[in-house]
Amino acid sequence: MLRTLPALLLPLGIMLFAADEQTWKGKQVADWTSDDAQQVLTDSPWVKTATPTMKQSSDSAQSGGGRRNVGFGIPGLGGGRRGGYGYPGGGGGGGGYPGGSRTGGNDSGSSQPPTLKLRWESALPIREAELKTRDTNAPTLDESHYAIAVYGVPARLANGDPKHLADQYKSNAAIKRDGKKDLKPSSVEVLQREDGPVIVYLFPRSKEITATDKRLEFDAKIGRLELNESFFVEDMMFQNKLEL
Repeated sequence: MLRTLPALLLPLGIMLFAADEQTWKGKQVADWTSDDAQQVLTDSPWVKTATPTMKQSSDSAQSGGGRRNVGFGIPGLGGGRRGGYGYPGGGGGGGGYPGGSRTGGNDSGSSQPPTLKLRWESALPIREAELKTRDTNAPTLDESHYAIAVYGVPARLANGDPKHLADQYKSNAAIKRDGKKDLKPSSVEVLQREDGPVIVYLFPRSKEITATDKRLEFDAKIGRLELNESFFVEDMMFQNKLEL
């Protein structure tokens, strides 16, 4: 009986490999299926799942004995109350929006950082996948900017004057490259969506990113949430061309 076990496991291994295979890679965009497009939007080199760190305020440290598990109260945003955030858009994605659950939006009091999705929105494969999935809520972009969008942001972090929030996020974001000056965003857009806010960081293409940059580290601070996530240029090639 034991001798037949490898034979039984072999088909299972093949099935698992097929399930993990990114079938879109070897196809022309016109030949992508809806599943291919959805995979590009949720599990491709242009998309990262990130759990941000949470910066502790000095008053929380003093009152809480230095404990790290504190709420997400942001002074000046949502009244500055202490407590947890509801996470609209914090679950599994739908309609091309990673983290786009419609079940969020409550004030659950959770002290855990949300899971965010970072998407290199200006990359050709992402734009084509959005068209394939008929994602009419995709951010509107121009060709003169790289764009990184952050999905799954707690609603309270985007509850305020859009211009003030955009200026605040702009001053606390950068793309870092080894041996080069940080690339700072020229502007930031805070988009209100039914399934939660989307923050779009726009970087000028005049500061060209090339294959020699190898690793692109996106750093951003959203309220008390701090993001630090790397994209690897060699993985962001599509049909022998760097797509950003």
